[in-house]
Amino acid sequence: MQRLNLHHLHLFHAIAQDGTLTGAAARLNISQSALSTQLRALEAALGHDLFERRGRGLILTEAGRIALDHADTIFRTASDLIGTLSEATRVRSRLRVGALATLSRNFQMQFLKPLLTRADVEVSVQSGTQADLLRGLEDLSIDVVLTNLAPLRDAANPWLVHAMDEQPVSLIAAPARVAGQKADLSAMIGASPLILPSPQTAIRAGFDALAVRLGVVPTIAAEADDMAMLRLLIREDAGVGVIPPIVVRDELASGRLIEMARLDGITENFFAVTRARRFPNPALAELLEAARAA
Repeated sequence: MQRLNLHHLHLFHAIAQDGTLTGAAARLNISQSALSTQLRALEAALGHDLFERRGRGLILTEAGRIALDHADTIFRTASDLIGTLSEATRVRSRLRVGALATLSRNFQMQFLKPLLTRADVEVSVQSGTQADLLRGLEDLSIDVVLTNLAPLRDAANPWLVHAMDEQPVSLIAAPARVAGQKADLSAMIGASPLILPSPQTAIRAGFDALAVRLGVVPTIAAEADDMAMLRLLIREDAGVGVIPPIVVRDELASGRLIEMARLDGITENFFAVTRARRFPNPALAELLEAARAA
């Protein structure tokens, strides 16, 4: 099997970024003829032309676009390798966090708070689906995944699932809607339109079971799986929300919203998911320890 010349790939990457042989050669400080020769060598090794000429510029062919995607991945992986192995000697470390797109922002901030004022740590947060984030955790492009959905562990995916927090769930509403409400929980649930998490969530499953036990058929004003959207709907007084108070912590503190009743037996669980690593990120270890202590 023919080996890929990474030096040639690096030169190709530079040409693709610049769009011309002349500009790439000047940036790389080599002659244009030498650069052209090495590009042809790479094309011969891959069996495809990587560029086509358009006027004075070069345009990637289909094979060239595929090669560029792979080159980006190869060089990014090499950079991650150097960064990981030199972590102990770096002046400024980086923690790469993946957060479920629908997860409470307040929980995320609470988890990350110990690092946010640290000058020696850069925190990078990306949101996405659970599946995408776990893939990032698997290929080491993410250090930790924050979620309220504990992933299944098996031989192929031995995730380390750290229980970070368990928050109560309450009925939350605007003050005007609370006025005149009866203290009885059944009456509260039955008297107002409700803003509920989507049926696929654990909170919704617990609430539906509670409604059946109380013999109440709720009127649903809105459903959402995004905590930020639930928060906005409650703030706009679209109904009484079923939500963890931590999600609307600022509104409760200011009096813009009121906690009507705590729903005993229903909780929202938050997890930090990691994987075993030979060179673990030291900033992550500090965060996990701080969260456990809190």
